[in-house]
Amino acid sequence: MQLAREELLRAYKTMKTIREFEERLHVDFATGEIPGFVHLYAGEEASGVGVMMHLDDRDYIASTHRGHGHSIAKGCDVDGMMAEIYGRSDGLCAGKGGSMHIADLDKGMMGANGIVGGGPPLVCGAALANKNLGNGGVAVAFVGDGAFNQGTTAEGMNLAAVWKLPAIFVLENNGYAETTSSSWSIGGGNPVDRAKGFGLPGVSVDGFDFFAVHEAATEAVERARAGEGPSFIETRLSRYYGHFEGDAQTYRGKDEVKKIRESVDALTQFREKVTGAALLDSSDLDAIDNEVAEVIENSVSKAKAAPLPTEADLLTDVYVSY
Repeated sequence: MQLAREELLRAYKTMKTIREFEERLHVDFATGEIPGFVHLYAGEEASGVGVMMHLDDRDYIASTHRGHGHSIAKGCDVDGMMAEIYGRSDGLCAGKGGSMHIADLDKGMMGANGIVGGGPPLVCGAALANKNLGNGGVAVAFVGDGAFNQGTTAEGMNLAAVWKLPAIFVLENNGYAETTSSSWSIGGGNPVDRAKGFGLPGVSVDGFDFFAVHEAATEAVERARAGEGPSFIETRLSRYYGHFEGDAQTYRGKDEVKKIRESVDALTQFREKVTGAALLDSSDLDAIDNEVAEVIENSVSKAKAAPLPTEADLLTDVYVSY
């Protein structure tokens, strides 16, 4: 599937925005100004963007505790996200969700989730709603290799298959369930075989390659929109930072991340492919780099200047009034 120039520019801009957002949080979290825990998505950009280039506002996603990249790829406002992570009242969730519970239902982003494997059951519900409404919408569950071993994920895939739901399960296998290597923690060795055991067609792709992910997602989304049921995609990739900010990463090999950044980085690969094929000029991408840097800088400045929630806000948004 040949992407138009505008689509290539959008893909690069979204991946670059995620990268710069995360790199800035890595620096700013160390200052102590950001409350709570932060889990960064840097290194995994091609996975989220490659899938969500196919989605629109009728579609839903459920994320993980590593949810910033998914939020940006789904179209959530960067200023609102930064304010939320800083715990400010004009954040997407009024400063009450923070990094691990960031959400925007208006964009179909059902939320980052501190519960490992919490997303697949939610996605089954969203997919069932779209199926009953007949609006052609799909729902996508992003899970890590740790969540892939949770019963909720197995139950979600089984239910989606039985009910023939327009759902897609994306395993972002970054190699570590916190500190546990997925090379031996996933029984059977091949996640695609496990998905096939539930009747889901599946594929495993290079998660650093935007085009490989985009192609796999094309088939899965078309299948779901056509009423042909759920699919499974494994994206093999790596996170550039620890499981959480402050993780010493003593379980990783010497210079492991450095070598990955130098050899297979998603943004570098994208640049080389589109400029090598004369689809985009380096100047186009340089302009995006400058634009994104300004956007992120402004979002941080706005977040730091925004007000904190007040004591009067403490018990609001707790219960829904019918």
